[in-house]
Amino acid sequence: MTPYAATLALAAGAVFAAPAYAAEAQTVSTERGEVRVTELASGLAHPWSLTFLPDGDMLITERPGALRQVSATGEVGAPLQGLPAVHAQGQGGLLEVALSPGFAQDRLVYLGYAEAGDGRSGTAVGRGRLNEAGTAIEDFEVIFRQEPKLSSGQHYGVRLAFDRDGHLFVALGDNNQRPTAQELDKLSGKLVRINADGSIPDDNPFTGKEGARAEIWSYGHRNQQGMALHPATGVIWTHEHGPRGGDEINLPEAGKNYGWPLATHGINYSGLPIPEAKGEEAPGTEPPHYVWKKSPAISGMAFYQDGKLADWNGNLFVGALATKELIRLELDGDKIVHEERLLQSLGERIRDVRFGPDGNLYLLTDADDGRLLRVEPN
Repeated sequence: MTPYAATLALAAGAVFAAPAYAAEAQTVSTERGEVRVTELASGLAHPWSLTFLPDGDMLITERPGALRQVSATGEVGAPLQGLPAVHAQGQGGLLEVALSPGFAQDRLVYLGYAEAGDGRSGTAVGRGRLNEAGTAIEDFEVIFRQEPKLSSGQHYGVRLAFDRDGHLFVALGDNNQRPTAQELDKLSGKLVRINADGSIPDDNPFTGKEGARAEIWSYGHRNQQGMALHPATGVIWTHEHGPRGGDEINLPEAGKNYGWPLATHGINYSGLPIPEAKGEEAPGTEPPHYVWKKSPAISGMAFYQDGKLADWNGNLFVGALATKELIRLELDGDKIVHEERLLQSLGERIRDVRFGPDGNLYLLTDADDGRLLRVEPN
């Protein structure tokens, strides 16, 4: 294996060795047969998100501030030019990447990231065009800002997903300011729904309501780090970190309150109760669709549909940071009926999970020496 010979001075000021091409594999037993886990690339600096280009190549974000194009066989390109300045401190940095539904025509790439301002920081979303050479994002513009900026380095959330009508959903964190998740004049702790250009749809649930931000779709969320469109139903699914316990999956509906911090299955990391909590349920709030009372610390979400391992079709996959594994969830309709924990032998914090156009799963591991992995039938 030949390392990609370069170094990068990132926006945070640190210098990281550039990623290397790799092709190592191991066989792992699962309830549905053996799978092969192949390392395609390593040396990525805390990779956070990936998306697939039409030709099978990928765009991968690195939290310190780089966006790289990686080939289907694992060759890692130089950092793309034209990116915004990111607040790469604490949990912040360059986080989510997604393609426009019309990428084949407009070549628009959407980025979610932490942005400094007003003495603190918050989540921003912008878009620009990937040039034909694949070396730069051109004409980048910010189309959304989480306002007001309240984070001191935590709970940015930020996953992006387009629905079938072309609306862009932005899953946000509460900036570690618990009460704001219930405050409709703030965007922290919310799932928002905007148009592809950042404008606000007329049929959003809080449009025209005094004291409420019109971008809001649902509220009462803690720190959302997973979102996916169900391939059969077209319903948006999200998941979020609980505090110490209480990670949950939701199917957010327009205008509804998903509880945080009034309702939670978790407690503070100190061991004390959440001060605002009324219990596991609270009047006027929606219960989680699925909950882990002991937090795996979930991140990334992907549905497996028409994949190479037929026994996994229709399943939902979620990465886990604290328990260092991949979680497979079997569904009966929308109901989650079985759970399997996979890949514990890797000992890796799994940050992102994506279903590839080749019918395989792809994973990103969160570390200074982060890896891109492919999971396929053995």
